[in-house]
Amino acid sequence: MKMFLISDNVDTQTGMRLAGVESVVVHERQEFQEALENAVKDPEVGVVLITEGFGRKFPDIISDKKVELKRTLIVEIPDRHGTGRRPDFITAYVNEAIGLKL
Repeated sequence: MKMFLISDNVDTQTGMRLAGVESVVVHERQEFQEALENAVKDPEVGVVLITEGFGRKFPDIISDKKVELKRTLIVEIPDRHGTGRRPDFITAYVNEAIGLKL
């Protein structure tokens, strides 16, 4: 089983290629949709990695594809711009989960 990355920047692509992950860089909605379709059609690809930017830009495409797929896993990963989470994410999570104010 292989992983495939769909990225919106060359830096993330370069890092993942150094780890042996094939990838493509796209920017527009149509390009992303085509890259995702091609990745999930490949029987050797079991995990498709996408940068969080695409998760924010195209949630409809991603959620539709996740429901449709039976074999391939789609995973959002942080890119060089950060995780998109609040700086106090862990503190807020603990506070919400167990009611402990840190």
